[in-house]
Amino acid sequence: MTRFSPCDGRRASLRFLLLLAISSTAAAGGTAVDAARLAAAGAETANWIQHGRTQDEQRYSPLNQIRGDNVEDLGLAWYLDLGTKRGLEGTPLVVDGVLYFTGEWSKAYAVDARSGKLLWENDLDVDRDRGQYGCCDIVNRGMAMWNGKVYVGTFDGRLVALDAATGEVVWDTLTVDLSRPYTITGAPRVVKGKVLIGNGGAELGVRGYVSAYDAETGEMAWRFYTVPGDPSKPFESPILEKAAATWDPSGKYWEVGGGGTVWDSMAYDPELDLLYIGVGNGSPWNKWIRSPAGGDNLFLSSIVALRPETGEYVWHYQTTPGDGWDYTATQHMVLADLEIEGQTRKVIMQAPKNGFFYVLDRASGVLLSAENYVHVSWAERIDLTTGRPVETDNSYKTSPVYQFPSPMGGHNWQPMCFHPGTGYVYIPARELAMIFRQDETFEYNPKFWNVGMDVMKDLTVPAWLDLELVKKVGAATAQGFLLAWDPVKQEEVWRHNSETPWNSGALCAGEDLVFEGTGRGYLDAYDARTGERLWHYDVQQGVIGSPITYTVDGEQYVSVLVGWGGAFGMSFGFASNTRESPSTEGRLMTFKLGGDTQLPPVDRPRRLPEPPADTATSEQIDKGNQLYHKYCVYCHGPGGISHPNLADLRYMSAETHQMFDAIVLGGAQRERGMPAFSDTLNAEESAAIHAYLTRVGHRTLKAEQSRDSTWTSVKHWFYGVLAAVADWGVRMIAWFKSAAG
Repeated sequence: MTRFSPCDGRRASLRFLLLLAISSTAAAGGTAVDAARLAAAGAETANWIQHGRTQDEQRYSPLNQIRGDNVEDLGLAWYLDLGTKRGLEGTPLVVDGVLYFTGEWSKAYAVDARSGKLLWENDLDVDRDRGQYGCCDIVNRGMAMWNGKVYVGTFDGRLVALDAATGEVVWDTLTVDLSRPYTITGAPRVVKGKVLIGNGGAELGVRGYVSAYDAETGEMAWRFYTVPGDPSKPFESPILEKAAATWDPSGKYWEVGGGGTVWDSMAYDPELDLLYIGVGNGSPWNKWIRSPAGGDNLFLSSIVALRPETGEYVWHYQTTPGDGWDYTATQHMVLADLEIEGQTRKVIMQAPKNGFFYVLDRASGVLLSAENYVHVSWAERIDLTTGRPVETDNSYKTSPVYQFPSPMGGHNWQPMCFHPGTGYVYIPARELAMIFRQDETFEYNPKFWNVGMDVMKDLTVPAWLDLELVKKVGAATAQGFLLAWDPVKQEEVWRHNSETPWNSGALCAGEDLVFEGTGRGYLDAYDARTGERLWHYDVQQGVIGSPITYTVDGEQYVSVLVGWGGAFGMSFGFASNTRESPSTEGRLMTFKLGGDTQLPPVDRPRRLPEPPADTATSEQIDKGNQLYHKYCVYCHGPGGISHPNLADLRYMSAETHQMFDAIVLGGAQRERGMPAFSDTLNAEESAAIHAYLTRVGHRTLKAEQSRDSTWTSVKHWFYGVLAAVADWGVRMIAWFKSAAG
């Protein structure tokens, strides 16, 4: 099998026959997924029924047909083109020979797991105008399965149940207030017949919560708010009244929302009957604005344990009290039984953004251990007696602070995995710093980022600056690696440089393997004990989706979604270190031993910019620079340096230049995720942004026309030297500032 595309013109005529052929299998598999089967998922080696394969979210499969001694024979079995150029972050599910997954805009798909034949797809009619509220691309991380249905949280805030056999909508429930900038990108979970879903949007300004819905009817069973609301109104629960005492009401945090969104990780322990949710950052990020007198601001940046039937609070542990840096605790949580000091402990483990690896007793929430797994400068250590960080002088209230980690975190949403054979956790980690600085002119704007500190909107890139220098230095100062971590000894075992700071989730498999995709466009397999890379496959573009493994008819497969993007890909393409000319085709790719299917060659001819005459004044250029980096930078990148799959505004065609106002003000490309900004920008401001990009386009054209010259070669060599110096400087600063240094 070589290729199946949802754009194939024959698909519609074949769909009916195809559904007849597989409906009995899909229906039987989906119907059989109940509480007992979810709890026993660990024994179902053939399938990947849940987001983390098992309710403990270990992302480990004991399948051992593919091993360290034969993984070099792994080859492509089939691939499915999805017709998308946006980020693909999902973890597929496999149930009884059918593979289910989500793509851009929360699109849902089902394919034959043997061959990759498309069985059904449903775009769920997502409102494209909500794309303006996405901090981190129009992504989705996956589905849940129960009783013949698959469940998807949509980007525009709905929870949808689909018939697993046909993809038809069974029920569709709105879970958010559409007057606020909520989104959903996370995968739902099903526990005891209830579908659990959170939401995102804290960068713009929302109040976080997690909700439970009846899996059969879509009726809401309960809702747990993670931060208190307006203190002048009744609190939704007694625990929120207690939480309110940790907030300063003079900050009027409820007007912006407070944040605390449950936008990603959850886990469930059926023995303890505890649901664990990870809670996100504050809204605004800046704690001096959000809660001027201080306070822990519960339950920001916390792991919270709830009763899944009622939403009743049981315990919490806050990783970053009074978080002011976007150090979310929404990162992947793993449940395991570890022998600690001669005693078997039931633990929950997390490597949140703040750079420390936490091991907690999952029955009580008591901290057992915590050590930094990357460079950390905001705290010296975690006090094991109090469970609280011993913070350094990190206040940015009156002066800027250069600090590790950045808001990208030491670890972000990409799932880690736990290998019970080695006892190690494998973390897709990174080391990045940021200058944190108070925004003295902060005013709440309900349609845009409200973080309360100088971030991307305050970074301008002069039109005269050589953007190749920006890319060289940016890539050199951003480090990413796969980290093997011993959670008992709380120490690093090995690391493998991923070359980029934005990579895929990890998969642990068999006796000795760990899989990870990279932003450079490879899927790799490593020896789980030593870190030796055993297999390296070119998938043609960056990977941020999480690989899975399963069997059909006794044959083991590895599947992964390939499509680069997400938060780092959108805003920091200049530091991504991706390949120069990647494929832009989003794909589902599946591998097996002896697979011999070939990807088509990448055909991406270099196109020169076609800017109009540059007649703008310096004042207009400066104004356009500021406006661009206020409104456009989160998607199109500083200086117009976009990630490879998005429209690079440095290379606009003559036609795009002519349509600039129609696109920016009129919404001519709304269906592609570019909303109209007519209610934010006027014609004069649009013209200023266009003038700035025209100037950048002329500089880019000049650079392209001289790219093969001797002077250009010398210049790039010199930029490489500067990048190496910058890399060394960042490493030295990290060494001096690190709590471990």
